[in-house]
Amino acid sequence: MNYKDLLARLRLRFQDDRELRQQLRDIMGFYPDTIEHYKTALTHKSTGQRNDKGRPLNNERLEFLGDAMLDAVVGHIVYRHFPNKREGFLTNTRSKLVSRETLGRLADEMGLTALIQTGQRTSNSHNSYLAGNAFEALVGAIFLDQGYEAVVRFIERRILAQMVNIDKVAYKEVNFKSKLLEWTQKNRVRLTYEMMEQTKDEKGSPVFGFCVHIEGVEGGKGQGYSKKEAQQLASRETLQRLRREPQFIDAVFQAKSERTKMEEEPTMAAPNLEAENTAFIIPQERKTHAGDERAAQDPSPRTPIGNQSEPDDANEFDLSDITHNPMEPSREDIIAAAEEAAFRE
Repeated sequence: MNYKDLLARLRLRFQDDRELRQQLRDIMGFYPDTIEHYKTALTHKSTGQRNDKGRPLNNERLEFLGDAMLDAVVGHIVYRHFPNKREGFLTNTRSKLVSRETLGRLADEMGLTALIQTGQRTSNSHNSYLAGNAFEALVGAIFLDQGYEAVVRFIERRILAQMVNIDKVAYKEVNFKSKLLEWTQKNRVRLTYEMMEQTKDEKGSPVFGFCVHIEGVEGGKGQGYSKKEAQQLASRETLQRLRREPQFIDAVFQAKSERTKMEEEPTMAAPNLEAENTAFIIPQERKTHAGDERAAQDPSPRTPIGNQSEPDDANEFDLSDITHNPMEPSREDIIAAAEEAAFRE
């Protein structure tokens, strides 16, 4: 035990938060200096807490900071641990080590999940990201409290040396495309892969470039020496965007909402066949004495339907030239005219 740790243990007897400090010491391997950072890291937004200025008090800002710190520290460790590996391998290994599933499992194993403060309606078991988010926030708190080197020691000595086999994780195959496909099917959104380019590197080896589209919204992109590798990298980047960019998720579901709204709009009512079959019938006025008097007063000539001249090349049954007061045709004439028009169409 070093001098700093011994001094912190002596002061622990006179501090109000000694139980929390001891629990954090068991998790991190050292006693915290500024306990407020860690309290914030363990506070979920569902608690609704606010600071003295009325601003929300939760771990989201520390989560952002810890996420960036983890990428930098784990990336550096992976870079040193695998000196002969290419960029794609290093990227995949880092992604697996800092994935939300990995961080959530670590939080559970370390006892961190049990310390998270949540609202009454929020249950840790029903939020798969809650523990992983708290782990990232804890890393952010360590950085603010102890500095960058303390974060490196925590990851190297407490996590990688005791809880994670970095070699086993690195060579474990993760099918990012399968995970993305599973997510899209669960949420009923459309997923497509578009090949953007096919080039060659300086040695003449083919290089493929793919882009993911979810509901037409552009997602991640990836390049690889095979179509499978490129699609895997594009899927991995898309999964990261789904995890880290709420605006990307909003755009995807907005596009889905617009598509489904169009598909679910009511179609026009089916045509009434009976009405269509009788649409050509012209309503006739009942002949009355008053009607005969009106006819006598109208000097305009009448042309019987049967005597109307019609072009030989007429292509349709046109009723537009029929006057508003025609002579009454027979039922047989009307049916015959309608059948002729139907066959012409």
